Amino acid sequence: MLDQAKTNAQRVAATALVTLALVACGGPDKPAETPPIASAHVEPVAAPTPVAPAPAASPAAPVASVPKQDALPPPKPTTIGLARTGDAKLDALLSEGDKAFEDDDLAKASAAYESARKAAPTKAAPIVGVARAKIAKASPAFGYAAAEKNPDVTAATKELKRAVQMEPAFAPAQVELGRALLLLGDGAAAESALRKGVQAMPEEAEAHSALGVALLATGKSAEALTELTKARDLDPGSAARRGNLGTVLFMNGRVAEAVKEYEIAVGLMPESAQVHSDLGTALLAQSDFARALPELQRAVALDPKRATYRSNLGYALQLSGKVTEAIAQYRSALAIDNKLASAWINLATALARDPKTRGEARQALKTAEKLDPTDPRVKANLAELDALERSKP
Repeated sequence: MLDQAKTNAQRVAATALVTLALVACGGPDKPAETPPIASAHVEPVAAPTPVAPAPAASPAAPVASVPKQDALPPPKPTTIGLARTGDAKLDALLSEGDKAFEDDDLAKASAAYESARKAAPTKAAPIVGVARAKIAKASPAFGYAAAEKNPDVTAATKELKRAVQMEPAFAPAQVELGRALLLLGDGAAAESALRKGVQAMPEEAEAHSALGVALLATGKSAEALTELTKARDLDPGSAARRGNLGTVLFMNGRVAEAVKEYEIAVGLMPESAQVHSDLGTALLAQSDFARALPELQRAVALDPKRATYRSNLGYALQLSGKVTEAIAQYRSALAIDNKLASAWINLATALARDPKTRGEARQALKTAEKLDPTDPRVKANLAELDALERSKP
C-alpha cells in the first residue's frame, strides 16, 4: 500500500505501500488487520475486518501534542532527484525528468530520461530514471508484492541492478532497486539495497520510508518503527509519512499514538479517503465508536467504490448496535468485490444474530473459507455458529 493513486506520491513513496495483510485470528470481537502502509496514500488496502480492543501496548514514550497544521512545513517531494552527476548538461535532462515524474507526467519523464540515457549511456542515473518511469507505468499500485510476476517490473529491476553494478555509490539507484524489489515481493533483497541507500542519504525521508516498509515486510517491526519515525521527522508535513508511522504504531499496540498521527494526516489531507479510514480504524480499536463512525462514513463518501471501506464501516455500525445498516454495508462491499473474505466473515457475524438468517451466515463463512482456507477466523466463527445452533430451543 494504490488503485486510486494516480499521483506519483500515491504510487511511489515506499511510504508507499506495503499492504501487509496482518490479520489476527478471531470473530467479530477479535482484532484484525491494521491499516495499510501506503505512500502518499496508495493502494493499501486490505482494510481491517473486526477491530476490537487494541493489542497490549509496549512501553511507549508520552504522546506528543498535535501540532497545528499551519505550523508544519509543506511536504517534501517523494521523487529522489537523479540530477547529481556533476555533468551540467546531463543533470539538466535528469532534472527535467525528475520534475515530470513528480508531477505524474510519465510520458514527459520517460522522454527526458531516455534523452539522458542517449547522452550518457555509461552513467547509472539515466538508467535509473528510465527504469523508474517504466515501473510507474507497469504498476500503478505500489504495494508489497503488488507486481510479483509483472514482466515489465522484472525487466526494469534487472536494469536497476545493472545501474547499481555500474555505480555502487550512486545512492538513488540503491533506493529505486529496493522499491522495485518490494514490488516483486523480495523483502530481504529490498532491505539490503535500501540500507545502503539510507546509509548514503541519511537525510532523505523517502529512503527511510522505503526501508521501513522493507523491514515490515521482513518482520522487523521495531526497526521499521525507527525508520518510519525518522521519515516523519525529516518530512513532518507529509500525510503519507504520518499515516505510515501511525500504522506501525498501531501494529505495535501504541494505538493512542497512532490516532494522533492519523489525526494530523487527516488535517493535512482532508480529502483522502484512506487517511479517514485509517483514523476510523484506530478509533474503533479504542472502542471510540462515536468518533470512528464519522471517519469511516467520510471514507466511504470520498471513495464509495472501495469495498474495504464499506466493510469497515459496516463493522463499526454493527458494534454500535445498528445491525441492519451494517448488513447493508457488507452487502454493498461484496457487490463491489465478492472476493473480499473479511466482508463475508463480517456479514456472517451479523446474520448469525438472527436464527432466521443463520443458514445464510453459514454459507457466507463457507464462501470465505473457499477464498482463504487458511484464515483461522472462519473456523472460529463456524464453531460459534455450531454452538448457537445446538443451543436453540
